[in-house]
Amino acid sequence: MSAQLTPHRSNDQQLVFTSSQAAIYLGISLATIRRWTDAGHISCYRTPGGQRRFSREQLEQFISSMHHEGPATRADLGRHAPPAAA
Repeated sequence: MSAQLTPHRSNDQQLVFTSSQAAIYLGISLATIRRWTDAGHISCYRTPGGQRRFSREQLEQFISSMHHEGPATRADLGRHAPPAAA
């Protein structure tokens, strides 16, 4: 794995992902992660320059919420927006 695709350590306890890294981590396209964050399905925060950043915890919370909603394959996640959180 290249250095560009690995998460950057912001400190010893938290890993931070760029949009591209988060998309790879979730197995979805960059366009999909942008749509899902804009729709509020995946939490992120923005840098002062407006770039999205994701903590591992935010991505794991999203994955966990998808498991609670029912089984879905990565292909399904790439084609359909996730259901709204309850």
